[in-house]
Amino acid sequence: MITKKYITQLSFEIVGCAIKVHRELGPGLLESVYQKCYEYELISSGFDVKKELKVPIQYGDVYLEADLRFDFLVNDLIIVENKSVDIMLPIFDAQLLSYMKLLKIPQGLLINFNTKILKSGVKPFVNEYFSELPNE
Repeated sequence: MITKKYITQLSFEIVGCAIKVHRELGPGLLESVYQKCYEYELISSGFDVKKELKVPIQYGDVYLEADLRFDFLVNDLIIVENKSVDIMLPIFDAQLLSYMKLLKIPQGLLINFNTKILKSGVKPFVNEYFSELPNE
């Protein structure tokens, strides 16, 4: 059974993989470099990782397929958006929240690898799907 506690623990482990990549590579590289290493680390740690899915979007009375360009969907429960930027823009938050809503995913992680300490570059998000889950 999927619970808030389970999602929180899963998120903790996913961030742990990002920290491992950041410790190995340090800040200042292109997002694509972190993306490849992070994907490898997640898969090596036993996570199911999906990228850029075609998702049916309900628009009025019709369903349209859209290619969503999110970075990772981990274990079908958490969307991870990776960045390597000097300044985190509000549009990054909005983009992640939209992906979460369209895919009906309870949690998202926005991770900026361009920081001295990765923990300060991690921003978690939850939504109504998370709120509806039991605590334990």
